[in-house]
Amino acid sequence: MSTPAILAEDLRKSFGETEALCGLSLTAEEGTILGVLGPNGAGKTTAVRILTTLLEPDAGRATVAGLDVVADAAALRSQIGLAGQYAAVDENLTGRENLEMVGRLYHLGRPTARQRAGELLEQFSLTDAADRPAKTYSGGMRRRLDLGAALVARPPVLFLDEPTTGLDPRSRNQMWETIEERTAAGTTVLLTTQYLEEADRLADLIVVIDHGSVIAEGTADQLKDRVGGERIEVRLENGDDVGRAIALLDGLSPETPVAEDGWVRAVVTERQGAIAEAVRRLDGEGIGIDDVVLRRPTLDDVFLSLTGHVAVDGEETEPTEEARA
Repeated sequence: MSTPAILAEDLRKSFGETEALCGLSLTAEEGTILGVLGPNGAGKTTAVRILTTLLEPDAGRATVAGLDVVADAAALRSQIGLAGQYAAVDENLTGRENLEMVGRLYHLGRPTARQRAGELLEQFSLTDAADRPAKTYSGGMRRRLDLGAALVARPPVLFLDEPTTGLDPRSRNQMWETIEERTAAGTTVLLTTQYLEEADRLADLIVVIDHGSVIAEGTADQLKDRVGGERIEVRLENGDDVGRAIALLDGLSPETPVAEDGWVRAVVTERQGAIAEAVRRLDGEGIGIDDVVLRRPTLDDVFLSLTGHVAVDGEETEPTEEARA
């Protein structure tokens, strides 16, 4: 069996009395996207810093591209790319100069570094701003430039720590498309995010962490299945009919239906015919229906079920370890 592109076993890290990681284990196979989902302070950034050789664990072990993150740190750095929560660009250099500089740091020849910079500037729609200082770039442009820098050497493993934080929807979609293109070309990606939509779209496998430990893992569909089956949601014309509607829909559901915000919600075990049966039951008793939908659980539902709270706004950033210590 081949070694996973990313392997972490029982990683532990503390800052003073604060335990940032409490036995974290995860695996990403070559050419896949591993989504690491968790609230602020869950340990996502600490894990990324360890896997990218920027921080040593107190205990446990990890390998990336077959190299140990501690013993082989120097060799490993040439095999990975990293785009962190904040765009790490030199504001006094132009976009082109930033990318050429990174290429030279990866020991690419000057002509190769210049060619690669041009390719990435075009790929990230930065050609028109290529020769402007990065300090004149918008936040979204800096994020795109930062991801471009992480891709200069075409690393086999890419770490993206909340790469779309603060981006507008158009820039976020462009970033998603780029990540998907890299994975299609064989790159392995570890993506930390608080955007549940992002994990749902991109990740082949999702690991949910909270307080430094894995609390769930699986595909998006597997995690959604943990919350329960699909739900039929009915908005009634008359709120006084809620009690009768709950009684009538109870037979469709393994759980007692609930009323919330003007909707009656019931988990259904059989998708086929569920809406028709619900309408038949309610209409047969003269209960007016304003709207009816069949909805599958979302990752928002999963997150709430697993952590006991909703995901925080993606524009927030995980506190530094120093702040938590």
